[in-house]
Amino acid sequence: MYEKDYIYVSQYLRVSIMKKIFFLYITIMSSFISFSQVFEPVKWKTSIEKITEEEFYLVATATIDNGWHLYAQEIPTGGPRPTIFTFEPNESYELIGKTLEEDGITEDDKIFKMKIKYFAYKTTFKQKIKLIDKKAKINGQVQFMVCDDTRCLPPKTEDLIFASGKTNTAQNQNTGKADVSDAEASELLYGISNDELQQPVTDINNLNSNSDNSNVKKKNKSSSLLSIFGLGFLGGLLALLTPCVFPMIPLTVSFFTKKDTSKGSGVSKAVLYGFFILAVYLLLSIPFHLLDSINPDILNEISTNIWLNIIFFIVFVFFAGSFFGYYELTLPSSWTNKTTAGEGSGGIIGVFFMALTLAIVSFSCTGPILGSLLAGSLSSDGGAWQLTSGMAGFGVALGLPFTLFAMFPNMLKSLPKSGGWMTTVKVVLGFLELALAFKFLSNADLVAHWDLLKIEPFLLIWILIFAGLALYLFGKIKFPHDSPMQKIGITRILIGIASFAFAIYLATGFRYNEETKTFTPLSLLSGLAPPVGYSILHPNSCPNNLTCFKDLKEGLEYAKKENKPIMLDFTGYACVNCRKMEEHVWPIPKVDNVLRNDYVLISLYVDDKKELPKEEQIVVNRINGGTRKLTNYGHKWSHFQTIFFKTNTQPYYVLLSSDGKQILNEPVGYTPNEDEYLNWLLDGKEKSKNTLNNLFNQSDLLK
Repeated sequence: MYEKDYIYVSQYLRVSIMKKIFFLYITIMSSFISFSQVFEPVKWKTSIEKITEEEFYLVATATIDNGWHLYAQEIPTGGPRPTIFTFEPNESYELIGKTLEEDGITEDDKIFKMKIKYFAYKTTFKQKIKLIDKKAKINGQVQFMVCDDTRCLPPKTEDLIFASGKTNTAQNQNTGKADVSDAEASELLYGISNDELQQPVTDINNLNSNSDNSNVKKKNKSSSLLSIFGLGFLGGLLALLTPCVFPMIPLTVSFFTKKDTSKGSGVSKAVLYGFFILAVYLLLSIPFHLLDSINPDILNEISTNIWLNIIFFIVFVFFAGSFFGYYELTLPSSWTNKTTAGEGSGGIIGVFFMALTLAIVSFSCTGPILGSLLAGSLSSDGGAWQLTSGMAGFGVALGLPFTLFAMFPNMLKSLPKSGGWMTTVKVVLGFLELALAFKFLSNADLVAHWDLLKIEPFLLIWILIFAGLALYLFGKIKFPHDSPMQKIGITRILIGIASFAFAIYLATGFRYNEETKTFTPLSLLSGLAPPVGYSILHPNSCPNNLTCFKDLKEGLEYAKKENKPIMLDFTGYACVNCRKMEEHVWPIPKVDNVLRNDYVLISLYVDDKKELPKEEQIVVNRINGGTRKLTNYGHKWSHFQTIFFKTNTQPYYVLLSSDGKQILNEPVGYTPNEDEYLNWLLDGKEKSKNTLNNLFNQSDLLK
């Protein structure tokens, strides 16, 4: 009796826990939009307080919104992130002791269920120093985390500036935010002075443009999301053909159709199973939306980070080794055990855990494909929404067959039998992963200006990879899991021929173009290979041998001198769509003619990691609140784009008058339609003429 009661209670508790997890998942999904708003519950202010002639306090005061808690510097293990102060060392001061804090409040925390010291409303931290230079500027950072009674925000880092200035009296105040005002930063960094930074050139929203390009950005955004959904869907179809997933289709469908006495019940559970597969992969994209809402530039920072691209390169090579059969990638078995236990709960909860189990056990095959999707999305313009769209395509492709075969079980007979062909699929994917690995190494090389993986070695590596793939498919190369081959099937022959043909196509990238003075760009490799001007034999820093400037002030001066309108080109070394525009739209003769003769091209690379001069490394205000320190040229041009033009996507093209103070028409992003792009350029050229005529007419009136 007692044993039965124990079993009953344990089953009850297990189902109860599973339900809580399930409803937590639903809550996260349903409240997704509300989480994407930006919270700034803590404002920091700095000052310097005099103690003696040589000793001072660096004072950091936090003003905390009602209901939020800022935590102390020492927190028990398992609690929230503590508040941590760091100070950049220099010869103008010396730290004395630890950072002091106020008494605060110590009580049981409702979220972390432990006694924690925190601060509410307002608190002050003090760091004692010995000041050596009376005009010192001390840079510091505070890392902190805030929570209210129901939620916690991700840990955040804020820059703090303590400037002794012209006086060393107590309470010499500094905002702790921007080093200079917005107008001063505009003049210092960009050479464009305007009292209202929100409208430094003109009001973009009130442009009176007669061109047909006002809807280009919306159209491009939707088409971009649709294309990456398609890529995700294709990735899901590839994952279906792997040994980790394909054998699961008949087994899972048979489970649903045979376990339930009612055919309708089995089909409904299969539909639910497919939906939960989609939901699991959508859930993976949520953290990137949270990051994107906190800092709109963060995904661009991630995708162009030098060391992260090197890590992607290493990981993709590692994935390729797994697909080649040298080792297996698996997640911890404890994860599988826990989700498998949840399958016994029955009902909706059990179906959800079946979907989660599939995602975990198939990781060795789906992980590399998802990794490609993640890396590709981060390198695109749409950020987190690109990733969500790709994950949706992947989840739909992976879940759809389970639903369709459950609805029409007779279709199972048409499925090919599992066999050695699935190993071939994995090896083919391994070659593709290896090729993509060098794309990320190329990103790091471009952004860091290492000048190592230029267009020539990149093309040679890809030629070897796809020639190797052809040799494998023709049976000339073997891998550990390959079974003895009696004959080569027609599918292998066709894919082998296609791989060899692609290797030959890559070799045509070495053709020299007399007009552009570079190699001929390959349309299928735009954004994957380095720019054709990034070359050992035929280097060219500007696309298509155009005259371009990579410094805003220099370009503005030239435009004024030549009395030509300006095209601002916000671009990136790792920007796929930027390369597509430069290599396939700009070279078209009628577009090239306008760009070459009627505009001054200023290309600003938002992912350029080259360090700024020390005098330009300043702290500036973000458009959505808070501050950021500009340390490299990518930061500078990204800040310029977001502050002046309220966007952070690339490519982004803006047509300006020759003095740089008037936007000529509606800026556009990726515009692959050559006629639309040409009309936009001609429209700006016409408006530039009208602007000059108006100026001449006004000068005549003044006479």
